[in-house]
Amino acid sequence: MRAVDNSAARGAAADRRPILITGGAGFVGANLADRLLNDGRPVLILDNLSRPGVERNLAWLRERHPQGLDVTVADIRDQRAVTQAVARVRHVFHFAAQVAVTTSLIDPREDFAVNALGTLNVLEAIRARPNPPSIVITSTNKVYGGLEDVALRLEGQRYAPVSRDVAEHGISEARPLDFHSPYGCSKGTADQYVHDYARSFGLRTIVFRMSCIYGQRQFGTEDQGWVAHFLLRALDRRPITLFGDGMQVRDILYIDDLVEAFVLAERNIERLAGRAFNIGGGAGNVISLLDLLDRIEALEGRRPEIEREDWRTGDQRYYVSDTRSFQQATGWAPRVGAAQGIERLHAWLRELRGQTGAPEAAGAVVRPRRDARVTGAGALLARAGGGR
Repeated sequence: MRAVDNSAARGAAADRRPILITGGAGFVGANLADRLLNDGRPVLILDNLSRPGVERNLAWLRERHPQGLDVTVADIRDQRAVTQAVARVRHVFHFAAQVAVTTSLIDPREDFAVNALGTLNVLEAIRARPNPPSIVITSTNKVYGGLEDVALRLEGQRYAPVSRDVAEHGISEARPLDFHSPYGCSKGTADQYVHDYARSFGLRTIVFRMSCIYGQRQFGTEDQGWVAHFLLRALDRRPITLFGDGMQVRDILYIDDLVEAFVLAERNIERLAGRAFNIGGGAGNVISLLDLLDRIEALEGRRPEIEREDWRTGDQRYYVSDTRSFQQATGWAPRVGAAQGIERLHAWLRELRGQTGAPEAAGAVVRPRRDARVTGAGALLARAGGGR
């Protein structure tokens, strides 16, 4: 295991310029902003607040942190706004994106404009600075395509790889890229632009190719944030739609563990610049859709009603992140297991229901509007602007 470089942390303490989080009012962004502000580090959020629920996250942040938080309401496709924000900061966490495969199929041009062009705006704003800020960007497991060549077998109610190495460790960064769906193409384009700007222009970049993230401050939709979506539907006594057979597998990562990975990435940016890492719960936090239904039944005392639909474009029957590269580089490892994390999220959503009622449109799929001006909102925006 590599020792963590603390020199960057000492430098960060001396540099009082804020950290920019695009999409910072969303699920991932709000949790990271809270951590950074708790650590005494000023944060600038750039977000257009386009998705119902993100205002709630922003209000939560402002209540908890009356000092140190600044917010710019703007779109990452607005190059001037992005340039002005980047000029003020020492580091960028770029989470703003269009996050749903289904939405990308409806409007591929919108998907491209947000994910690819929006990311290019951020990179160009960074490159233009005399002392360019570093950047960590969230990419996706969808850059690896459908993984049709990974031989699978059934184990109970989930798919499992035939390969012992894949079963033990998951999919590594050595896997060839294979963009599938407009979403996969746009996120893959952003992923590769960030990688190449490190190579061509010497920017300090890190790419996280992320699996399924879940936890507090997530209001999941059918297209994105499926763990929270399932729990919300169950709490509302509404049916859950399973696409495919429900035995598809993901490694789920609790938000607190992801936030710790972000902090370590920025702290070690000088040493890790130019690299891409697969980030998820790993082989120890594997769950199928049917497994999650079982857990919900145990938590709620009743099994949710199920409706079934065909497989969707780009669906992977199996994806588990091989996180060994980042673990070896930083010492990071997930600490919150799947069962514990699901129970925590369920309790948080139940408490939220009791306090404020159902989050607006929490169970609805948000479709793109032609007149929408959209940036990020962490993992909350199915229309445009989320991270994961």
